[in-house]
Amino acid sequence: MSFLTEFDRITSALPDDWTDLELDLRIHDEPRYIEAATLLVTCNAQPYSRHDWHWRIPVANKFGHAAAVPAVRSALRLLDNVGIKGDLVERGVRVGRVEVTHDWGRPESVTSRMRDIRAQ
Repeated sequence: MSFLTEFDRITSALPDDWTDLELDLRIHDEPRYIEAATLLVTCNAQPYSRHDWHWRIPVANKFGHAAAVPAVRSALRLLDNVGIKGDLVERGVRVGRVEVTHDWGRPESVTSRMRDIRAQ
């Protein structure tokens, strides 16, 4: 199964209010590690040292300090396009968290627009 197909399967099984997702990625062809690492740099994949998995990929749904879903999809599509095979598994997910922002000093138009975006 391709990385992108597996990622879509994992994210489609999550509840609508998921916020943070942690994935582990391992490639089967270790001589292609450097090639894979250069393709994964856009989604901030974090390499493991002394571990049987190669990278940890933190993913943020709508906010947070992790890679956005489109960035992860793009990186995984690149791996699929060059024929790198491997495994992608979900290690953890957080749901129900909300973004904390300071709205003081902002015009009401900005505050109401951000409220509308968060409600989606």
